Amino acid sequence: MLKIEIIQDFIYNTELNYMIILAIETSCDDTGIAILEAPDKKGGDFSVLSNIVSSQIEVHKKYGGVFPAMAKREHQKNIIPTLKSALTEAKMLKNHNSPLPISNKLSTLKNILEREPELLKKITPFLKKCEKPAIDLITVTEGPGLEPCLWVGVNFAKALSFFWDIPIVPVNHIESHILVNYLNQKEIALPAIALVVSGGHTQLILMNKIPTSRQAGANYKILGETRDDAAGECFDKAAKILGLEYPGGPIISKLAEKAEPGRINLPRPMIDTKNYDFSFSGLKTAILYYHQKQPKKIQKNKQYIAEMSAEIQQAIVDVLIKKTIKATKDFNAKTIILGGGVSANHELKTQFVIKIHENLPGVKFLFPEIDHSTDNGLMTAITGYFHKTRTKNWKELEAKANLRIA
Repeated sequence: MLKIEIIQDFIYNTELNYMIILAIETSCDDTGIAILEAPDKKGGDFSVLSNIVSSQIEVHKKYGGVFPAMAKREHQKNIIPTLKSALTEAKMLKNHNSPLPISNKLSTLKNILEREPELLKKITPFLKKCEKPAIDLITVTEGPGLEPCLWVGVNFAKALSFFWDIPIVPVNHIESHILVNYLNQKEIALPAIALVVSGGHTQLILMNKIPTSRQAGANYKILGETRDDAAGECFDKAAKILGLEYPGGPIISKLAEKAEPGRINLPRPMIDTKNYDFSFSGLKTAILYYHQKQPKKIQKNKQYIAEMSAEIQQAIVDVLIKKTIKATKDFNAKTIILGGGVSANHELKTQFVIKIHENLPGVKFLFPEIDHSTDNGLMTAITGYFHKTRTKNWKELEAKANLRIA
């Protein structure tokens, strides 16, 4: 007979030594749903049962950026199909033989999804038809992010938590970008310096402790962050100046491969300051002024655009690496952790490896797989696992657009 232990409102199977986590991520323009099989307190490996992301890139491409109201509508449209895909891939989607009566719960569902009328129309037939999956915990991104987008994920998680009677854990999006590195790492030497760099955030974070499977809370300190544009935002705006498509980072990175850096010189804002802050607005302005000075014929020249791309990328990389190396030395960190969408940049990772080898022998460098760099449900699932003892009643959940990690 299986031994069952009750911990903080959810059932934990101590003989099978795993729990199943359903994770929801809607902080910006990617709808992410993941299902993760997580180990017990004695250790073990995470097993990814599914990790489905519905991207909105094509929707926002013609506008050159993300429009929150439009992104919210896309989340409402995509979130149930994404959940179905995740459950199907995890072999957990099963339908009732006959529709489940839900009239006794409909009033509460309407209240939960008051801000999401389109989602309410779609979720009721799904819940009537779908059997409750064998999920032990739901985890959802509560912030930071775009508030209209966050509310879709939070309200969806609340509805599932209420209807299926599954405990729920809200998580911090920035922390998720850091802890996703635990997918393939059982131990990370601390203290660590985490550089979280994306379209919306550029932060240097000192991590002294992280939560273990039975501890709540973590010990983080923000050492520095951008004072204006984030690095990923700078990539996007620079691409727009050059007449390139959104998102700009991957395109600039690809074009940079075709040019030798050094033909064009752009500034490295705040690279030599004693603090750990960043500023990329000045770089964006310098790019604009340099580009406007070029003859129209040059502005459209492929070689010129490749050379500009190489210099833009190098300017951003130089600042990110120098600040991170400085923080690592100043705080005697044992590990550098890279996270966020810009962590997918090959040149950034390559130059980090070289600089760490030259300046910080013995310091370990961790970064996520490319598919786990941009927003996804898997990183939310892993963070929820570390905070699994911090379950909340679904009534307590709110979206927190400006949530801080520390």
